[in-house]
Amino acid sequence: MEEKKALKDLNLIDRFLFAEVMDAPEAVQDALSIILGQDIRLIPPSQTEKEHRVSPLSKSIRMDVFSMSEEGIVYDIEAQNTYKGDLRKRSRYYQSLMDSSLLEPGTDDYNMLKDSYIIVITDYDIFGLGKYCYTFSPICHEAPQLSLEDGAIRIFLNTRGKNEDEVSPELVEFLHYMENTTDKAAAQAGSDRIWRIHKRVCKAKKGEAIGMRFLRELEERNTARAEGRAEGHRDDVLELLSNFGELSEDLRKQILEQEDEEILKKWLLLAARAESVEDFMEKM
Repeated sequence: MEEKKALKDLNLIDRFLFAEVMDAPEAVQDALSIILGQDIRLIPPSQTEKEHRVSPLSKSIRMDVFSMSEEGIVYDIEAQNTYKGDLRKRSRYYQSLMDSSLLEPGTDDYNMLKDSYIIVITDYDIFGLGKYCYTFSPICHEAPQLSLEDGAIRIFLNTRGKNEDEVSPELVEFLHYMENTTDKAAAQAGSDRIWRIHKRVCKAKKGEAIGMRFLRELEERNTARAEGRAEGHRDDVLELLSNFGELSEDLRKQILEQEDEEILKKWLLLAARAESVEDFMEKM
């Protein structure tokens, strides 16, 4: 869950700090190299908060970090520390709009479409299997050994995974660092890439211009609170808990009648991390 913090207390998983740090192609390059387990060389510049829109009447998207490698592979990295129940479908929509911008008008050969990666980093487990990394690419249901090989890959990273033996130590350290962005965590990681990213984090937190942008964003966020936020939290809590089965009428009523936004935020966090309805009710 996203909390109100001072700039000095932000972690890299926080959207504002992530965008500021990843504005540097070198930081994106290091992050991608860690995530994909290979040296990635990017064509500068990377773009943060990049907007894509097919037409004025369609819904636009704003990508956290958009970049392209020297081999022509495109990457979108999203940092998400506020629970969203639509990330599966959101990644599909992002993929479609990103692809729509990758072919020149009049191109007849769709093999010219560049390979792409959508990478989503969260501080909660979307799929509930305790994995640090979930990688998806299309396969044939009738012949699982057959991959579509259309060049589109979606990766979901979870900072709270439990399968250290199945992923690289550097990726585990990076994901932990994303959620706990401190000098100590960077030093303990023992990774040159993480240390270089951390130096950019420190620079961002001390920059006067960045500090002013952060203050303006806080002011805008406070003055632009949308009506119905509490209702949205209630719906999200109910949707999360519904994954465990039918809810009792008493619990449903208790959630629907709650109007305190801070309590609803707490319940939403509990629901996102609960192992069962009983676990949620015990901690609520």
